[in-house]
Amino acid sequence: MSTPPIYPARPTDLDRAWLEVDDDALRHNARVLRARAGVPLLVMIKANAYGLGAVKCARALGLPFADERPTPVSVADRPWGAGIASLDEAEELRAAGCTARLVCSTPLRAEELARAAALDLRPTLHRETDIAAWAALSPVGGLRPWHLAIDTGMARAGVRWDEVAPLRRVLAAHPPEGVFTHFHSADESLASRDEQDDRFDEALAALADVLPAGCLTHRDNSGGIVSRTTGSPGQLARPGIALYAGMFADELGLVQVPHLRARIVDLRHVEAGESVSYGATWTAPSRRTIATLAAGYADGYRRHLSNAGVVLIHGTRCPVVGRVTMDMTMVDVTDQPCAVGDVATLLGADGDDLLTTEWVAARGGVSPYELLVGLALRVPVVRRPGVSQRDLAGP
Repeated sequence: MSTPPIYPARPTDLDRAWLEVDDDALRHNARVLRARAGVPLLVMIKANAYGLGAVKCARALGLPFADERPTPVSVADRPWGAGIASLDEAEELRAAGCTARLVCSTPLRAEELARAAALDLRPTLHRETDIAAWAALSPVGGLRPWHLAIDTGMARAGVRWDEVAPLRRVLAAHPPEGVFTHFHSADESLASRDEQDDRFDEALAALADVLPAGCLTHRDNSGGIVSRTTGSPGQLARPGIALYAGMFADELGLVQVPHLRARIVDLRHVEAGESVSYGATWTAPSRRTIATLAAGYADGYRRHLSNAGVVLIHGTRCPVVGRVTMDMTMVDVTDQPCAVGDVATLLGADGDDLLTTEWVAARGGVSPYELLVGLALRVPVVRRPGVSQRDLAGP
């Protein structure tokens, strides 16, 4: 029998379900991405660090905090800064004492700029009026840093690459700290990446004489980093999903960060022809033993995994049967002895086996991004360095 998963120090601490986050794995992934990109990282910790805890992940990655606690991250491996997507996210980090450079990737409305300034945030701007308004909030004799967003095909935010000329005057008067674009399919289509690269270079050339010396350019997200073999262009790279091993784990040697566990709270037999869960979507082909796990879609285990998911119990794969419900999930344990109180791993490592985020998401036909950000909907989160085994191979 494989080694059972890590149990809480006191079983009553986590009676039903919990999410373990492996900070060692997070740091390992950051080192891999830093080496691959060849430039400092602007780590994306938006959306509560993809659901895994923005403040804790920021500390784990070595971002600076006012309390200056010791960090296992070397100076060379520490990120240049962090990316967030809302002022509330920035406020949470600042309230916790995070003093890192924070770049807001989502456009802010003019009414939000004063609050952004108070939070010492770097907004991403592309409208002339907003750039002038941001400059007006700067202290006398200085300019609060900001980044110019250029749209090269994502069609989500930023000035079009072929419409940057009207910004020349305001950029000369209020130069940005950085200029960036965002890829839509870099890992899926090198042709699309190259086209966006060319468009970004065209925009940079059109603005070359009004951009300051040392202006930071950045374009590679996780997909961009993995798509290149000779490093990322520019001065920064912006990994998000890859930090948390939600994608590209096999390609880059990334290590699983989240591990979702739930206890078995009931066991029963069903006879041949009897059904399990809502809608009777699964019928027992023979007499089967069914375990009920104390986690469901309210705990981030997606309903899409009904009759498709797999969990690990004592290192053995057991299929999800019937529909995943709000609070409980049923699995077939006919071939795996277990007892009420035992722990099932719905995502992550147990013994010699591993259910990666990307694999579990694919089983349910959902995006790894969606799976990750929903994991901590209700369950408590515990930080456990060393949860993952470096030699585990994903399915």
